[in-house]
Amino acid sequence: MNPIPVTILTGFLGSGKTTLLNRILKEQHGHRIAVIENEFGEAGIDNELLVQDRDEQIIEMNNGCICCTVRGDLVRILGELHAKKTAGTLHFDRVIIETTGLADPAPVAQTFFVEDEIGRQYLLDAIVTMVDAKHAPAQLDEHHEAQEQVGFADRILITKTDVVQPHNVDELRQRLVKMNPRARIGEAKHGVASIDDLLDIRGFDLNTILEIDPDFLTDVDHEHDDDVTSFVFRESKPLDLKRVEAFLGSIVQIYGAKLMRYKGVLNIKGIDRRVVYQGVHMLMASEPGAAWKRSEKRESKMVFIGRVMPKDVLLDGLAQCVAGVRQAPQR
Repeated sequence: MNPIPVTILTGFLGSGKTTLLNRILKEQHGHRIAVIENEFGEAGIDNELLVQDRDEQIIEMNNGCICCTVRGDLVRILGELHAKKTAGTLHFDRVIIETTGLADPAPVAQTFFVEDEIGRQYLLDAIVTMVDAKHAPAQLDEHHEAQEQVGFADRILITKTDVVQPHNVDELRQRLVKMNPRARIGEAKHGVASIDDLLDIRGFDLNTILEIDPDFLTDVDHEHDDDVTSFVFRESKPLDLKRVEAFLGSIVQIYGAKLMRYKGVLNIKGIDRRVVYQGVHMLMASEPGAAWKRSEKRESKMVFIGRVMPKDVLLDGLAQCVAGVRQAPQR
């Protein structure tokens, strides 16, 4: 059996990976895709944001970073997928691995070269890196993970070009070329990118990587910044939309610099669809999500990732957004 091509989709927190992946899953491109997606923290949101109307196999890995604590799970899942494909119980042509925004892609890529069985079953096609035009300059200055994601990329897609000036995009593009001159750079606007920029690239060249990083196959150490933490808000009772909008609007104005990434699926009173909130620092947006099914439990779940976050303020404030709850008086 020919090796199954694998695409590693990476990019820093809030760069647009899930939005792009959703567009891929919705397009009629003829590819059957198994998706493995990983989130940083105790609860996942992305799995609920991905379209589930077709035959794709979507597997969620959370409670750790795919490049370190759950790498053994990645090997196990890839092995199980291959066994099901061989047995004819699961049908897919390729795999996309969406990493957490805090992942260094190198240890993920190592898996396909240091694990013999995985190396025989799968072919690492390419590392595709999303880069947020608005926040990338600061992220590249402050986070080595963001630098590694660009450095190891075979394709780079710049996102959110509509919220910055054209000269900012040009400056970012020049910086990315200096960091990685071998990667072709394109754009993904609102999750729209050419499928040719994502699949069947055959862009990952181990010899080139070894020239960049001679220790690529032996260096498995990877640490995250200790001050980056995450927590999750959960609530089974419906929330009041106006209260949620007012609270989150004020929070991002005050604490936006500390909130590296926040995203949630909310159960709003009087609305039969999920309401999806996503944000990076002070840039926040909401949109309608999938309709709630009659048989499923409606629950609000919102994940926050950041530095020195006001956890109690956020949790207490969202608890005050429950519909019908008498709000505490303003101090």
